[in-house]
Amino acid sequence: MRSLADAQPPLALGALDGRYRAAVAPLIDHLSEGALNRERVHVEVEWLIHLTTHGAVPGVRALTGAEQLALRQVVADFDLADIAELAEIERETVHDVKAIEYYLKRRLPRIVGAANAAGLAELIHFGCTSEDINNLSYALMVQGAVRQVWLPKAHDLVAQVAQLATDLKDVPLLAHTHGQPATPTTMGKELAVLTHRLRRQLRRIEGAEYLGKLNGATGTFGAHTAAVPSTDWIAVSKLFVESLGLTWNPLTTQIESHDWQAEIYSDMARFNRVLHNLCTDVWSYISLGYFAQVRGQGSVGSSTMPHKVNPIRFENAEANLEVSNALLDVLATTLVTSRLQRDLTDSSMQRNIGTAFGHSLLAIDNAGRGLAGLDAVPETMGADLDRNWEVLGEPIQSAMRALGATGTPGMEQPYERLKELTRGRRITEADLREFVKGLGLPAEVEQRFLQLTPRTYVGLAPELVRFLD
Repeated sequence: MRSLADAQPPLALGALDGRYRAAVAPLIDHLSEGALNRERVHVEVEWLIHLTTHGAVPGVRALTGAEQLALRQVVADFDLADIAELAEIERETVHDVKAIEYYLKRRLPRIVGAANAAGLAELIHFGCTSEDINNLSYALMVQGAVRQVWLPKAHDLVAQVAQLATDLKDVPLLAHTHGQPATPTTMGKELAVLTHRLRRQLRRIEGAEYLGKLNGATGTFGAHTAAVPSTDWIAVSKLFVESLGLTWNPLTTQIESHDWQAEIYSDMARFNRVLHNLCTDVWSYISLGYFAQVRGQGSVGSSTMPHKVNPIRFENAEANLEVSNALLDVLATTLVTSRLQRDLTDSSMQRNIGTAFGHSLLAIDNAGRGLAGLDAVPETMGADLDRNWEVLGEPIQSAMRALGATGTPGMEQPYERLKELTRGRRITEADLREFVKGLGLPAEVEQRFLQLTPRTYVGLAPELVRFLD
């Protein structure tokens, strides 16, 4: 049998690069291996410009505006040919960051002239350990992926849930606590709860800090100060890191400690878990008939049962959220630990960031598609309420408690009396009306409860949805 590993073009091993590639493609510009190398080139270029512009190495001329523009154009033009060239260089260096240095040295003569290139070339990667370049590159990659791809998609989804909550704020719903009929609410209010939870996590993610460092092999500026002791390397480093749009970390070992990464991955995982809760709730509402899935979209629900429209978008989202969280959790727990001043576990671990983001983005896409295919069925929700008059035992006994506290006679043991009426059995509207009339309630209170129905017993649920505004 011919090996599929030999197929041309190569077949994808994972679902994100195969079946689901279109949904996660925007992340490729930020979290792929090619994106990592582009950001490394970016950081190295900016470091060279920074060193010369700020006179960090006395006697080295500042690059002209045209030269700086040409160097930055190397980053802007970075494409598949550059990725292939770097792979070729790395086969010789057997070191990915060193390959970046040699790649830029090849281009420098064309930018600054052959006569100037030899000296300036040695300022590429000056004073840096590989992690100085990598930590800044990863920070820029994750920042871009979060702000330009993941957050916009997440916000779109949450806005979709918020709109559904607003649309359904007045639609009464039989609540289920522990799987049992409970105090009625509205579908809109329940979706508003999930919207509120998701928004809180998005605010945390939006406020994330992206830290970076540039301080040498063990975080001491040892090589910098030995080579050029007259320069204020702390100030140079801080200004450089901040010029990239990152927060400067002054105290590190060889690596930036990755605590900020653990924080944002934990927040993203929490968003994923709330979204997972939304998916399971909506799936349950579909199974109860409270939502109908739009038919006629050309999809097959079941290969054998023609009547079925399966809630596959929500099930797909659940599965991908679980995979994403497994990766986000392991990233958050492992990246904060490094043996003494350096080990390389983080290097391998960080290569899974794109996969973690990809499964989350895919889940967001599927949840959005699922929500777009829903129609609320108020009639089914109402019918369930009509079958559960016993839920009105709660407001009646609560009113009796309040009346008893003010000295109204005949209000003794309200909970126990309602329990005897309702627990373990269904009651009808007639049963409840007869019971209310026999309680001896004040006329105004009795009339209020004779008019109350499970459909109207929703408290302030519709009003609570306004807190989404």
